[in-house]
Amino acid sequence: MTEPLRIAIVGAGVIGAVHARLVAALGDAGVLAAIVDLDEARGRALAEQYGVPFHASAAEAYRAESVDLAAICLPSAFHADAVVAALDAGVDVIVEKPIDVTLESADRVRAAERASGRTVSVISQRRFQPVASFIRRSIDEGALGRVTSGVVESAFFRPQEYYESGDWRGTAAIDGGGALMNQGIHALDLLLWMLGTPVSVSAKTGRLAHEGIEVEDVAGATIEFESGAIGLLLASTAAYPGLPVRLAVHGSQGTAVMENDGLAFFASATAPQPDADSLVEHDVPEGWSDVDMAHRRQYLDVVRAIRSGGRPAITTDDGRRALQVVLAVYESARTGRPVDLHE
Repeated sequence: MTEPLRIAIVGAGVIGAVHARLVAALGDAGVLAAIVDLDEARGRALAEQYGVPFHASAAEAYRAESVDLAAICLPSAFHADAVVAALDAGVDVIVEKPIDVTLESADRVRAAERASGRTVSVISQRRFQPVASFIRRSIDEGALGRVTSGVVESAFFRPQEYYESGDWRGTAAIDGGGALMNQGIHALDLLLWMLGTPVSVSAKTGRLAHEGIEVEDVAGATIEFESGAIGLLLASTAAYPGLPVRLAVHGSQGTAVMENDGLAFFASATAPQPDADSLVEHDVPEGWSDVDMAHRRQYLDVVRAIRSGGRPAITTDDGRRALQVVLAVYESARTGRPVDLHE
């Protein structure tokens, strides 16, 4: 029998606690081995909750607890440093989005990954939702014909207290951005997954409903893709009371719409309606959401990749591409001009 991977959570904040719960539910795939945080009180509290060791140093945890996989759950600007340190210690990595806040940092992660021969995956769990997977399969199988456009909305709400809950939140240097970089990047990743390689971005951003932050709480963009398809993006943390992510993909032979984690609409000139039951989450633990279930699937995919020596479904290339578009949105909004993404 294959031994479960030993997983350390690096960063015991809100998202670190989410990862700890997910890892604790992996069964034979993985076990929680350690909690790491510079804040001893916070780190020890989470470690005690799950009955695992606490360490103030990731390097110490990797050595002492024979860690196989590190889940990096730190503020965004610290991601690259933590990923490279884990790889240098011989540990595979799953890192929260975004991969980091600069392309230079993203490239450093990719270079370290290649040099180490180890596995790194960037959290983009919405790809693992049944409806999102169905829409992507429909595209691949030609059920939508030529994809002509896509629209994605991440109309969330965060109160002022959210940005005041940590001195790094809402900062350009550490948070890297606002509604798009930290919330809307999940929706953006879905749009990129469905429509392909982006080549140009035109955007506007605003800081309209929050005070004392350096980043946007609304972003809108038009994205041109290599195929000629056009994508529209809205990301907000100023849309009270907040709505579910909505994705629509339109093609010459069909349209598919995902809303509230379900298939809201599907029409194809060549394909039948899908089995509705196959697109519904089953056996969801109490207190879990559909997105939590997708998050767990991404963990299982990373475990599969590590054990098989294959590539994870979400790669560092995917993480870099999403970051590149986010930064292009900010540049276009700042300059008032489209940004060419050809490298």
